[in-house]
Amino acid sequence: MKRIKPFLKIAGWLVLAVVLYLAGVIIYGTVTEYKPEPGSSENAEIKGKAAASSTMDSVVTLLTWNIGYGGLGKEMDFFYDGGKTVRAPEDKWKSYFAGISGFIANNDSIDFILIQEIDRNSRRSYEVDMYRELNHVLKGYSASFGLNYDVNFVPVPYTRPMGKVYGGVATYSKYTPTESMRHQYPGSFPWPTRIFFLDRCFLAQRYPLADGKELVLINTHNSAYDETGEIKDGEMQFLKKFVDAEYAKGNYVIAGGDWNQCPPNFQFDKFKPVNGYDGFMPPAMSFDYASEGWLWPYDPDVPTNRHLETPLDENTFRTIIDFYLISPNIELQKIKTMNMGFDYSDHQPVLMQVKLN
Repeated sequence: MKRIKPFLKIAGWLVLAVVLYLAGVIIYGTVTEYKPEPGSSENAEIKGKAAASSTMDSVVTLLTWNIGYGGLGKEMDFFYDGGKTVRAPEDKWKSYFAGISGFIANNDSIDFILIQEIDRNSRRSYEVDMYRELNHVLKGYSASFGLNYDVNFVPVPYTRPMGKVYGGVATYSKYTPTESMRHQYPGSFPWPTRIFFLDRCFLAQRYPLADGKELVLINTHNSAYDETGEIKDGEMQFLKKFVDAEYAKGNYVIAGGDWNQCPPNFQFDKFKPVNGYDGFMPPAMSFDYASEGWLWPYDPDVPTNRHLETPLDENTFRTIIDFYLISPNIELQKIKTMNMGFDYSDHQPVLMQVKLN
């Protein structure tokens, strides 16, 4: 019995240390929590000089791409999605980000580039300001950033914590908007989970046109890991109210990004592995969500997203969750997903050409 007591004492101290650590992490996270008011709006700084929007042609091109903070190329899995990896090795990260930057540099004739999961000072992306780096690549573009992930210390996984994360969405444009606003989506996960998760938002920009109307461009990144769908539904209803109000004013409205759900009428498991798949399936968007005449452009033949339980292989689940929403006064001319084999990100870029009627 005497021999057992020292071990019990040591075990007790270890349990106490773990409890104190977890309590400290939660208290620190709560005190430092980035917590914008649901439904609130705030100005997003506009950087760079670009052309006046009044010179914009009626035909414009757009690209949307979730770049996975440069850390989710084809060799990677991710612990949140059932994998094991917390962050890519630094040489891999540099290779992925070089591929992302090179692709964007080679497509610098596109009018609007909507980026999701772009980091500015995060451990997972080696503290590189990716927003600034892409701004250097895109000469002659204006740029705005919307913060949606600001956590000083993400404690999971406990043996290899993710650490500091600071990232969001960014929109680059060949034209200078008169306004760029970050709009906070309503809804969040319960405390204390919410203090370590994203604060979802969309970035909306206004471009006055020669005909007196405005092009309202929205860059969105909607919630994931929302198994009940309640948070996502609240976000979608909030966005619907916004876009309907803008179209009612006579404006042109385009929303693009990573919706974390499939477009209406899309067969969500169209690209699933031959061997089947029993993991989490993204929900399909309600067909009657948009008002009459609105269109959901997407390329049905190429997946935009892959799951991250394992590195990319023939058994990886793929689907479409990156696409656009356009108002009835806009004509779709072309939509194409750039099939890059998921080399640099777990998402693929989607190119669209439209005409403002």
